[in-house]
Parts: sequence; structure tokens; C-alpha cells
Amino acid sequence: MARIDENLPFLPVNIAVLTISDSRTLADDKSGQRLQEMLTADGHSLAAREIVTDDGDKIVATLRRYIADPKVDVVITTGGTGVTGRDVTPEA
Repeated sequence: MARIDENLPFLPVNIAVLTISDSRTLADDKSGQRLQEMLTADGHSLAAREIVTDDGDKIVATLRRYIADPKVDVVITTGGTGVTGRDVTPEA
């Protein structure tokens, strides 16, 4: 397994956190909140955080918007991978 070279300088990145859920809001999105807390505690910046429903077109559109945004370096997704037929995140 590769190791992190501790001699290299830390480079913070701007991260977008995208939660995919039909039932969560920003007020009760525990996984998105936890990701936000962890990344900012590690010195990174939150570029964006939002929730989209389990809709393939919406997921793809949001990801494309983040990819095109020069203020976003990394996108982390959470949710949308349950066992119901509506969970289409892997396909998106």
C-alpha cells in the first residue's frame, strides 16, 4: 500500500459534499454534516454542500456542475446506494 510522504507540504483543497437522498434535508443530513466537519477539521475548505433526490439526471447534472466549477477541487458523494429501486447513484 502507498504511504503518504510526511515531508510534502499540506495542500488544502476545496471540497463539495453531495448527499443523494429522497428523505434528508440539510438539517438532518448526518452523513453530509459529518463529512463537512471532518474535512474542515483537517484544514480543507467546504466549496459547496447540497442534497439532491435519487434522480439520475439530477445527480449527473449536479456532478457536472461541480466538475465545471473552478472553485471545486474534489467532490465527495454520500447516500443513494440503498436497496430500493430508486437508489440510482452508482448508475449515475
